[in-house]
This record gives sequence, structure tokens and C-alpha cells, in this order.
Amino acid sequence: MTIEQHTDIVKNLAIQCGFSFCGIARAVKLDDDARRLENWLSAGRHGSMAYMENHFDMRIDPTLLVPGAKSVITVLKNYYPSQAQQPGTPQVSKYAYGADYHNVIREQLNSFLQLLNNKIGEINGRGFVDSAPVLERSWAQKSGLGWLGRNGNLITRQQGSFFFIATLIVDIPLQPDAPFAKDFCGSCTRCIDACPTEAILPDKVIDGSKCISYFTIELKDMLIPSEMEGKFSNWMFGCDTCQDVCPWNRFSQPHNEPHFAPIPEILNLSTRQWEEMTEESFRTIFKNSALKRTKFKGIQRNLKFLQQQ
Repeated sequence: MTIEQHTDIVKNLAIQCGFSFCGIARAVKLDDDARRLENWLSAGRHGSMAYMENHFDMRIDPTLLVPGAKSVITVLKNYYPSQAQQPGTPQVSKYAYGADYHNVIREQLNSFLQLLNNKIGEINGRGFVDSAPVLERSWAQKSGLGWLGRNGNLITRQQGSFFFIATLIVDIPLQPDAPFAKDFCGSCTRCIDACPTEAILPDKVIDGSKCISYFTIELKDMLIPSEMEGKFSNWMFGCDTCQDVCPWNRFSQPHNEPHFAPIPEILNLSTRQWEEMTEESFRTIFKNSALKRTKFKGIQRNLKFLQQQ
């Protein structure tokens, strides 16, 4: 089969495996992104997320992750929910409504790679879902899937930005897509204006150390800095403010992934019910949820901080 035929197989199987969009780029070193990442780390924008300093070379060179890599396949997975939380309840970022996306997408990527092997022949490759040293948004833009918005998220013209990004690096040549060259944010600054903690800086730089998601999920200290008091609105886990105000998300469509069906407690629990929850109940209810990342103590810390506002 030709490279073009292999490419058609890749894109068709990606949709069959439950992904919303698929794009392809050549597996080359990301020199420009390397400079941006180095500057971002040097400025301390990652806060206490020291793991982001690790494996720098791997983040910018796909051949260090998959020897002989020729192509980087990027897939998007819609997570926009059809249901919303009850008004006044502690808010959870939409991506965490259902089952932990790492597990869901990792399984789908493995199935995707297996099907490619069955259709094309032996392929050496690795799938990555957010938890590995891969610059997913850069590859998505280079694959023609969208542009990087002022809020740091990949935005698609078709359905906005409520997507998970996953990457499959393979050692076969494929027909690359043209990079997405235009920035459709234009002069809009809604995300910058709406950010409660001023974490969105000019030139599409995000100060991760100021983001509500950082404080409510990544920060391991049991005290959230007092200067953040009154700025969290009602966000208990993550924050969707910059996406909720983005005009492109008026095109968002509800996902059809059963694993992302909202956990009832996330939609319905009141502040008091969250506060009265035991650690045992938390572990039972959220055993397959991304909320485990911040742990029970983190959730309780976040709730107490919200009460101070």
C-alpha cells in the first residue's frame, strides 16, 4: 500500500476508535517550542510542578520516545457534557465529570495501535495521554487540528476547545497535514478579561502558578496562598472560566462517550454534603475519577478555602 492509503486507514480507524478528529505531522524536533518551554520554565510559570522540568529533550524530540519515529498522529476526544452541575454547588471542571480520561483514552489508543498493526503491518509506536513528556498542543497545531488560543488551549473551528488531546508516535511515514496557520482569536480578549487570578498573560503565555486549576489540583501544600482569597468563584476542582467565555465554544457539542457520563454526585452534591463526606465515601464514589489526583485532603482543603471567600 502507498503512504496515502496508510494515511486514509489511520484517519478512518481513529474515528472508529471513538476519537473526534485526527491529524498527522512529521516526527521532527520542535526547536521553536523548545525555546518557549525553556523560557516558561525559567520564569517559574510552572510553580511547584517540578516534574515539568524533567525529560526536557524528550518533550521536544519524538525520536527519543519512539526510536525511528516518522510520524506523529494527534487525536482529539470530545468531553463537552450535556448536563450541568446544580447552581450553587462546588464547581468541578467539565473534563472531570466522568471517568478518568487517562484510563479511557489510553485503552482507546492501545486499540487504535493494534488495529493499525492488523491493517497495515507491524508498527512500532507509543500512545501518550497528558501524563508523558509530549507537547500535545504543539503537535495538534502542526497537524492542522486548530490553533493555540490566548488561554493556552487548542481551539478548533468546528467545535471549540472542550477536547482531550492524545498523541500516537509511530515509525512509519504518513502523509502530513498542513499546520494550522491562522489565529482566529483576532482581537478578542474575553478569556484574559475573565480570568479571576490573572493567570493569562499576553502573547499566549499562561502563568500556571496563578491558575485556579493549579491551586485546586496540583498544589500539594495544605494552605492556598491568602492573596488568592476571593478569586476562586466557586471552583473546587479545576476551572473552566476561560473556556466558558470563549466565543468559539458556542459551537461545542455534547460528547457521546459513555465513560464520560457525569458521576451523579458531581452534578448534585451541595456544599454541605461535600463537607460532610467521609474519606471512605470519597474513595468509593470517585475510585475511577480524576478527582483522585487531588485526594480527599485536597478536596477538603479546597472547600475550606471557598468558605473563606
